[in-house]
Amino acid sequence: MRTSHSDPSDRPGSSRLSVVIGAGGTGGHIYPGLALADALRRAVPDAVISFVGTERGLETRLIPDAGYRLHTVDMIPFDPSLGARRYLLPAALMKSGAQCRAILREQGAQVAVGMGGYPSAPAIVGARMAGLPSLIHESNAVPGRANRFAARLTPNIAVAFDRSRAHLPGGERAFTTGMPIAAPLAALDRTALRAEARRAFGVPEGRRLVLFNGGSLGAKRLTRAALGLAARWQGRTDVHLLIKTGPAVLEETRDRLAYEGGSAVAEAVPYLDRMDLAYAAADLVVCRAGSATVAELAATGVPAVLVPYPHAPGDHQTHNARVLTDAGAGLLLPDEETTAERLAELVGPLLADPARLAAMSGAADPGPHARAADLLAERVIALTHHTAHLEYA
Repeated sequence: MRTSHSDPSDRPGSSRLSVVIGAGGTGGHIYPGLALADALRRAVPDAVISFVGTERGLETRLIPDAGYRLHTVDMIPFDPSLGARRYLLPAALMKSGAQCRAILREQGAQVAVGMGGYPSAPAIVGARMAGLPSLIHESNAVPGRANRFAARLTPNIAVAFDRSRAHLPGGERAFTTGMPIAAPLAALDRTALRAEARRAFGVPEGRRLVLFNGGSLGAKRLTRAALGLAARWQGRTDVHLLIKTGPAVLEETRDRLAYEGGSAVAEAVPYLDRMDLAYAAADLVVCRAGSATVAELAATGVPAVLVPYPHAPGDHQTHNARVLTDAGAGLLLPDEETTAERLAELVGPLLADPARLAAMSGAADPGPHARAADLLAERVIALTHHTAHLEYA
């Protein structure tokens, strides 16, 4: 077991709220965990909040950058592609669970929370070993393997979408909080922020902005299609493309934009640190259908073309996307059909029809997502018998 980013002033006291959150792997699990941590701090300012993850995921950067302590444990994915190595999973889970039990004791934790993803299961196992209450939050419409396992170890289950209940052991006792999202997104007024946002991204006056967002690591399929679309539309003066690539292919993408002429209408960036500005500036988003992205789109009302990742366990991204497409707030585009030509056929008419874009925006159901972080924090605090005044976003 390794513990990183320790702050000597962040030590638990006997009467202080102390919570350990298991979250890691991808931004879809980490960002909701961070939103919960922030909500707990709003409710109980001196709370001791720390995270459990591994050394392989984005948590090693995102969690310390957000100002929270990260403990790392040894754990392998709940992944059938491991082949024979899958037989190592029970032993790995017991080892990492014991590591989490030690972390919970060292932190003086009163409750453990699992936000999904394989690093969160050890937190729930560790809480069971330590005799502490625990809670899991399932963010996808179809739950992942880690939470399907962890749901058998705790009576406290929260879900982002009602439809995920049917896929969880004990799902009938789950409560729907929505997806915890960052406070700036929960309170986003796209109209009020739009002018500032478009200046921040350098969007020329009179152009409609299409945002390509492939998730926390980017998506090669979306980037390739965006490059082709930029080359195809390089002579247009009414559109601008903002392509989030992830860091791995940034320079290659910029080189291709310059070589093919797409830089006349497109810009590539590695990250989007201010998603509130990105959503306020955008007229349309082309994106994967991770649960956090779907919840953000529902809460902010940004029209979208959703391209589910085809290899997601249980095809859960397609089920996530249907939360929006069934309501008329988005269009579903299969991954294998995502080409520059097909995007031109879909996106071109949408950009030319402001009334349809407005109708898609209005069809988005924000549900409980804007208040989800505070609702979940309230449940977590209740398990500790702590009292706090919660100010909802």
